[in-house]
Amino acid sequence: MSRHIALVAHDNMKVELLRWAEFNRDTLAEHVLYATGTTGTMLEFELGLPVHRFLSGPVGGDQQIGAKIAEGQITMLIFFWDPLEPQPHDPDVKALLRIGTVWNVPMACNVASADLMISSPLLGSDYENRRPDLTPRAWEDGRPAGG
Repeated sequence: MSRHIALVAHDNMKVELLRWAEFNRDTLAEHVLYATGTTGTMLEFELGLPVHRFLSGPVGGDQQIGAKIAEGQITMLIFFWDPLEPQPHDPDVKALLRIGTVWNVPMACNVASADLMISSPLLGSDYENRRPDLTPRAWEDGRPAGG
């Protein structure tokens, strides 16, 4: 089964993501890839694989990926973010991680977690992560509880 995988990396983590992606190129070739701006260009050049590119993260790319997660189009997120360097678009980064968690999307934020996810037997199976039921509850839509 083909997954829709978003690949994102902060500037200080791009080389690490490229190395990881090159090592896993054959597996990634079986899936549909997405990435933010420069990362997508670098991945496409280095891997020779098609990558759907969004804007650069700081100018909306993180939010575009988050929207695709919310719509159910992106089903896995590899996001090598830099925890030691302040990011000018930190609210967007947190929003992307939050929306991935809300929609129960498998996420990896470093090489070790990405290695475990990409090598999981579930990756090539018909496994589908359960999306939460976020329809309004009785107490949220103005109806009295119990009726």
